[in-house]
Amino acid sequence: MKERLEQGLAALGLEPPAGAVDRLVRYAQLLLEQNKVMNLTAITDPDQVADLHFLDSAGVALCADLAGKRLIDVGTGAGFPGMVLKILVPDLELTLVDSLGKRLDWLSSVCADLGLTGVTICHARGEELSLDAGFRDQFDFATARAVADLRVLCELCLPYVKPGGRFLAMKALDCEEEVSQAGRAVSVLGGRLLPAFRYHIPGTDVDRRVVLVEKVSPTPKGYPRRWAKMQKAPL
Repeated sequence: MKERLEQGLAALGLEPPAGAVDRLVRYAQLLLEQNKVMNLTAITDPDQVADLHFLDSAGVALCADLAGKRLIDVGTGAGFPGMVLKILVPDLELTLVDSLGKRLDWLSSVCADLGLTGVTICHARGEELSLDAGFRDQFDFATARAVADLRVLCELCLPYVKPGGRFLAMKALDCEEEVSQAGRAVSVLGGRLLPAFRYHIPGTDVDRRVVLVEKVSPTPKGYPRRWAKMQKAPL
């Protein structure tokens, strides 16, 4: 796996800091070990973990200068893309948010095992935590890898981003219609769509797109709404 990651990161044009690839390999070992007792990933082949989790997440680093910035990963799950970005950009100030405490307990143990500092772990629902003044309009970047409609993801994530920051939404390549439908939601929530960033996952036939949403003004009061409302009536 180490060689696969080294070659993949080089193909993406990324130069990982010293020790980063070894940390990614260890992260993968911990992920696959824990997955035997906890549902963290449906992908269990080590090469596919390297490609479809780690290199996919690493691609996000190509479209933003993360060094020294604050990033919140909403609905982080097993830590993608946030943990990978932190390993590749050590001075990134990372906040991981998830509603499942057991996953976060595991991620906390992973951070300790890998010697990662500057990681804040929050057990909360994404649509509720952004109502807290300490989190609302506070981050340079928000990320989400969840399989959800972009309108819903924008309502979940844009409230965290400060004006001038960006929401980085990981999407499949063929998401043009979804992006088009999200235009109103982006505007209502204080953002504007920028040209999307496309990249290829090395070693696969998969192309990905990061939808870039710039925050231009604070998100109005009343957003995000409750999760059921967001799903039932997307903006």
